[in-house]
Amino acid sequence: MGQGRIRQGTDHGHRNESACFYRIATGDVVINKIWARHGAVAVVPPLDGFYGSTEFPCFRVNTSSMSGRWLHWLTRWRPFWDSCAQQSRGTSGKSRIRPENFLKIEIPLPPTNDQERIASNLDAIATRLEECGGLQTAIQEEQQQLLLSRAAEIAINAPREPMDQVAPLVRRAVEIKPGASYAELGIRSFGKGTFHKPALTAEEVGSKRLFRIQPGDLLFSNVFSWEGAIAVAQPEDKARFGTHRFITCVPDPAKATAEFLCHWFLTDEGMTYIRAASPGAAGRNRTLGIKKLMAIPVPLPPLAKQQEFSALRRQILAARALHKDLPAELDALQAALLDQAFRGEM
Repeated sequence: MGQGRIRQGTDHGHRNESACFYRIATGDVVINKIWARHGAVAVVPPLDGFYGSTEFPCFRVNTSSMSGRWLHWLTRWRPFWDSCAQQSRGTSGKSRIRPENFLKIEIPLPPTNDQERIASNLDAIATRLEECGGLQTAIQEEQQQLLLSRAAEIAINAPREPMDQVAPLVRRAVEIKPGASYAELGIRSFGKGTFHKPALTAEEVGSKRLFRIQPGDLLFSNVFSWEGAIAVAQPEDKARFGTHRFITCVPDPAKATAEFLCHWFLTDEGMTYIRAASPGAAGRNRTLGIKKLMAIPVPLPPLAKQQEFSALRRQILAARALHKDLPAELDALQAALLDQAFRGEM
């Protein structure tokens, strides 16, 4: 979606079915025939030694009439993507765009000095927007580090008990009913919480087992816990479901809070235990063994300290909620500015 080009791995000719490759040069406009209608068009930045197949035709910019920066911003403008979509036709509706049809697209083309001025303004604004987004990310990372350091601090010298005595496994099996739908829950890696997946129909569930998630559950992804896919189910996660790949634990409220246990597992010490309990080296998939997880000796600092930790985490989540729409707002602002620019209002 207008996010520029990506570098893929090295391809060896004897393993590729393409009849030929084209060398990509700095300043070229490169398109993806299939996905140009969704913004897969980019101006090539300074680079050398890269090639594209016939699915990625390149075009040379006539710099006497058009600025490369102007074209860069044009490729990020939704009406330009719509024009690409109109020129993309196939046997099943929208399909590939032909190079000759790409050249038919009409674009706004003011004098080059106006192009440079407007592109310069857009560059400056984009820098500011990136700084805003970067600041939000930095604040969230500092908040996470605060929670991790606090969890590690209150765990020092605390008595320990095996996980199965503190937060045993709880599975709430769901009977799959024809015609029903089931909203799945996901767990982000690196301690970034839960997220909502699209609902599955009973037919899509098939023979998979589903389990009901309740707010306050301590959740582990059995294949990605080793990289921090550990979370606490939130109130908005109510009525969501997890597959057999979720390990769902419920802490004894007289011993521990889910928030403290979650963040202790995300500390260096906790991740050491998790990784030791997650053997395997099949790419990123390393399966967390339930028996090994249940045997991990978890710290049990005074419950009052754990509750204070949980309150701190709730405050942080509440502060984040106030700014959760910022990325979408920044995207909308950039889209509005592009509309102004390419309609002659900047």
